[in-house]
This record gives sequence, structure tokens and C-alpha cells, in this order.
Amino acid sequence: MNHYSITESPIEVAPLSTMLRHANGFYGEYGGAYVPPVLAKPLDRLAESFDSLVHHEKFQHEFIHYLKTYVGRPSPLYYARRLSDHIGSRIYLKREDLNHTGAHKINNTIGQILLARHMGAHEIIAETGAGQHGVATATAAALMGIPCKVFMGAEDAKRQVLNVKRMELLGAQVITTELGTKTLKDAVDAALEYYVTHPDSYYLLGSQVGPHPYPRMVGYFQSVIGQEARAQILNAENRLPRSVFACVGGGSNAIGLFSGFLDDDEVKIFGAEGGGHATTDNTAATLSFGKPTVFQGTYSYCLVNEAGSPIESHSIAAGLDYPGISPQHALLKDQKRAFYFPVTDKEAIEGYKLISHLEGIIPAIESSHAIALASKILKSKGELAIVNLSGRGDKDVERELE
Repeated sequence: MNHYSITESPIEVAPLSTMLRHANGFYGEYGGAYVPPVLAKPLDRLAESFDSLVHHEKFQHEFIHYLKTYVGRPSPLYYARRLSDHIGSRIYLKREDLNHTGAHKINNTIGQILLARHMGAHEIIAETGAGQHGVATATAAALMGIPCKVFMGAEDAKRQVLNVKRMELLGAQVITTELGTKTLKDAVDAALEYYVTHPDSYYLLGSQVGPHPYPRMVGYFQSVIGQEARAQILNAENRLPRSVFACVGGGSNAIGLFSGFLDDDEVKIFGAEGGGHATTDNTAATLSFGKPTVFQGTYSYCLVNEAGSPIESHSIAAGLDYPGISPQHALLKDQKRAFYFPVTDKEAIEGYKLISHLEGIIPAIESSHAIALASKILKSKGELAIVNLSGRGDKDVERELE
């Protein structure tokens, strides 16, 4: 088995904790594959291919090769001295913003594009909100020479023009949708609708949502974040952190970091949800205000109306503007292994400016939610913590973040 970078251990087939082992696609009561019959067979084939392929040394070697030489892993764990002094705790940043394409999304797209190539895919389809997954998918598709279509809400396309241009430059066809609020939920709907009529395409889903086996696959490919962070903090401090933080939309960057610490009971785990205009805004923060229901192929928490139907979400961060959530995060919430809090748009903007001014690092507005939550919880605590900086903020600089 090929060994990965600083961890000196192979990438696990599942997150390190037995807590997140699945049973037929379910994590406790959450998960599953609630799809029309036309998609059942392709998803079964996908699950079988994934479970078979990840055990192969050749696949491991190729995946690790691209993570090292193309993505630029391991990403640094950076001690943020000025931010630490300002908050009053010892804070390290896991620098996923330094990956090729500027976010954690590339970990998953490289893994899935290798799987798609193995399965003989002739076309890649994907959805995107903030555009980071779209860019990462277009990048991976260009790398492997496979045509690519990316679905995006028209509103997100307007507020993420730079990423639209990047996708097009990489050779992807960007297809905008005018459905609903024209954001991530609607992009997923459009991509799924296309997938139903083109089941031979490979749907490269970007977050830890959707029907089985996507939550398992995305969690696996992103678990490298937690593996690295755990080894790095032990090397730097000779101890584990008291807490870890990540922003949570669908949940992929968060599960990536959390997976490295789930078996360490002494490590507290915090997720920062997009809280919209106020922390009491029930049209944002899925785990804070949602209820379990079937949504876009999986059973998990979802923002719903009084009739129990999914509703639109609202967040300043396109990558967090999604009413559903990973079934793995749903389980962690119920088991009280992880705690999730809404962060308002205003608080996120303050976090965005704070780290830019203090550390010379411009974070994605999504990641800024995690900075804001850590700033609040760790104030004058003198504790050791890791915050996942899931992406860089180039895409947000031209927006009016006031």
C-alpha cells in the first residue's frame, strides 16, 4: 500500500472513526438512496466500482500522486499568531485555500475523476454554488480530457463571475438555471434532472449530500484533510487541539477535518452554518432549524415549511446557501459528537475582514463563518484549536461585503 505524505499511513477507505461506518448507505437513520428507478442501477454500479477500486494499490498510488504533485498536498497547518493574540487562544489554520484551484474541492474531484475514467465516463456533469467545485471539476475534467457540463444557479453565476470565467476557460460548459432562487439547491435540481435523462454520464457531486454512495465517497476523498491536520498538530504542539472548527454547507470540508478527530473524545467539534441575517433566521442553518426529511436523494436534516416541504435557504455565502446537509453531520449532531451554530452574514463579514487585516490571508466568505464562530467561542480561553480555511477569497473580493 502506498503511504501518504506526512501521515506515514495509507489513506483509509472510510473516515477514521467507526462512528461514520455506513450500513447499506445509512448512517444511523440518515442517508440512503431515494432516487427514481432510472438512477438506481447507475448508482449501484457507482457504489460497486468505488468500493472495489479504492482497495487497489494502483488507484491509491495514482490518487496520492495527483494529490502531491498536482494539488500540492499536504496543505500547511499555519499558526496564526496575530489572530491568536487578538482572540486569546492558540489558533492554527488548515490551509486548504493553498490547494490548486484555491479550495478543498479539488481533493474530491481528483478522486472522482479517476473513478469516472476507470468507469469509462464519456461526460462529466456537476453542480456548483460558490463556483469552487465547478472550477475544481472543470480542472479535473481538463486534466483527464473528458467533456464537462457544470450547472449553476443564475444568481450564483452573477455573484461569482470570476469562477464562471475560470470554468469556461478550462473548457467546461456552464449551464445556468433560473429555477427557484437561482442558487445551489436549484443547480443540484437541474443537474439531477439532466442526470435522469442522461444516466450514462458521470455525476461528479461536490458536497457530502445526495444519494448513496456520494456521502461515503466525498467523505473518503476529503478525509485527507483531517489525517494531515492531526499529524501536523501533533508534530507542532505534541498534543491534540482542544477544538476544531469548519464551515458547513453540504458538509464536505467539515467532515474532512472532523474525521481526523472523531475518536478523540477530548477534542470538541464545531460547525459554523450560514445563519443569514440573524441567528434566529429559520431560512438558514439547516442543522439548527431543519427537520429530517427526504431531499435530493437522501434522508437528512433539511429546511422545511409548516407542511414539511423543503424551502429555499438564504446565506451571503453561495457555498453555504443550501437547505440540506450531509447525513453524516446529521448523525454527529444527534449523537452530540459535533455542535453546529448559525453564523450571521454580518458576523461572517467581520471574520472575513479580521483575518485579512491580521494575517494577510483573504479567506472565502464561506470559511469566514468558521473564523467568526471560533473567534466567539475561543475568546480569552487560552485553548489550542484548528480552523479549516476551506478556500481563498478571490471570488468574493469584488462583492459588496458590507
